[in-house]
Amino acid sequence: MRLADPQALLLLLLVPPLLWWVSRRQAPAGIAYPALGALVRLPPSWPARLRAALPWLRALVLILIIVALARPQWGVEATKIQREGIAIAMVVDVSSSMGALDLQLEDRQANRLDVVKETFRGFVTGDDGALAGRDGDIIGMITFARYADALSPLTLDHDALLGLLDQVEMVALPDEDGTAIGDGMVLGIERLREAAGVSKVMILLTDGSHNAGDVEPMQAAQIAAALGIKIYTIGAGTRGIALMPTRDRDGSVNYAPAQVFIDEFTLERIANRTGGRYFRATDAAALRSIYGEIDRLEKARHVAESYQTYIDAFPAVVAAGLGLLLLEVLLINTRLRTAP
Repeated sequence: MRLADPQALLLLLLVPPLLWWVSRRQAPAGIAYPALGALVRLPPSWPARLRAALPWLRALVLILIIVALARPQWGVEATKIQREGIAIAMVVDVSSSMGALDLQLEDRQANRLDVVKETFRGFVTGDDGALAGRDGDIIGMITFARYADALSPLTLDHDALLGLLDQVEMVALPDEDGTAIGDGMVLGIERLREAAGVSKVMILLTDGSHNAGDVEPMQAAQIAAALGIKIYTIGAGTRGIALMPTRDRDGSVNYAPAQVFIDEFTLERIANRTGGRYFRATDAAALRSIYGEIDRLEKARHVAESYQTYIDAFPAVVAAGLGLLLLEVLLINTRLRTAP
């Protein structure tokens, strides 16, 4: 059952004060009698008990009318839809080194983070090439540098997820810079642990080595393996020399050649420990093909039940309310009638 206009239920808040106001306006019925002692000892008759219940009958009528205004509807045709979907936590390095200009994006030089964001968008929505998209998946995103941050919970609202993805930037303050791989993994594990009944996958992307945080990557990998979470690790960056960003005291950014180092040994151990795979992305095309490989590997079928046809149930609720109202009118004007 669903309510087509649930906001109408707010009118229920008016029922108690309305009944109180009506009861205050009605003068209690009474008769002149020389002494009340004998009456007190008498048990109440059933008409007296019934009259005491009339305000509750009136309240029930009001409640039924308000429920009818909310338009209850019954689903009468259930369909079972086969869908493919898993839970995916994307854990992305946003340390300053992700600003290195060593990748190509659509025939132009781009930093690592921009390439990661663009290819991840294609992974979620699909493109004209090898990426089919992840329509049935619940996907969340975690970013990390010196500290890990949950950017988005696991969600089927991919438009909202990609809107948040557009806002992802590299850390700007030196105190926030670093590579806390283990902390990012733990936050991703916490999000995936809450997803029940689906396959759970983490995609961990970094361009460096663990040098910050409270949790060692292999400790996090052991936790993931115990919870049945498979981790695919990606090392992003060319081999050899790359233009690395450096920030001056005045806030300006300069680029200088530096040796690229990615702790591939640890990333490969993480993947092997959890049943995933390690990939090295040296350019945008390679990163796209990696996502395509994960797209082909990670699919799980589940059944979702959906109601497609609804019928209005409010006529039955209105009929019940009118029936009770007629019963009250009938009682007040017959057996429970009082003297004017």
